[in-house]
Amino acid sequence: MPVFTRRMAAAVLAAGCFAVHAWAADAPKVKFATTAGDFVVEVYPDKAPKTVANFLQYVRDKHYDGTVFHRVIDNFMIQGGGFDTRYAEKPTRPPVVHEGREAYAKGLRNQVGTIAMARTSDPNSATSQFFINVADNTRTLDPPGPNAPGYTVFGRVVSGMDVVNKIKATPTGAGGPFPTDVPRTPIVIQSATLVK
Repeated sequence: MPVFTRRMAAAVLAAGCFAVHAWAADAPKVKFATTAGDFVVEVYPDKAPKTVANFLQYVRDKHYDGTVFHRVIDNFMIQGGGFDTRYAEKPTRPPVVHEGREAYAKGLRNQVGTIAMARTSDPNSATSQFFINVADNTRTLDPPGPNAPGYTVFGRVVSGMDVVNKIKATPTGAGGPFPTDVPRTPIVIQSATLVK
């Protein structure tokens, strides 16, 4: 390859890396302080705008403060954001419009470390509950086809993945109304704070 072409290729690659870094640096970030430690997620309003706006409003409203991770499945995901320490479900706003296919088309996948919206079998039922993938769940949770909704990924963990891994490994059993998958020692979200 001629020197000029190599230099051009290097310049394009560097510019691309800078653009990705700048995009990530501009993403809003939320710090979760939990009884297992702290972790930070960044969210992508350019890829799932309604989902991110919904999530950030719950953060601003302090909805997540005092909630627990009520569903923890090693090699799958950790789920929280809906129940207090007595396992009473917190009131929520109306569900957010499902954006699973749109986020998928823009490159977001249910991979390790990503955060997505929990929901029922109705794609448009997500409110406040979220989950963090602790395994590659692309085959089971991403949209498998144009008519299948999948689960909306809207961000990823950018620091504190060791804490997420600690949570996923915690012993579980029955708790509150749930017969399985509840941490035996409650893992409480003490605060969720917008840090950027």
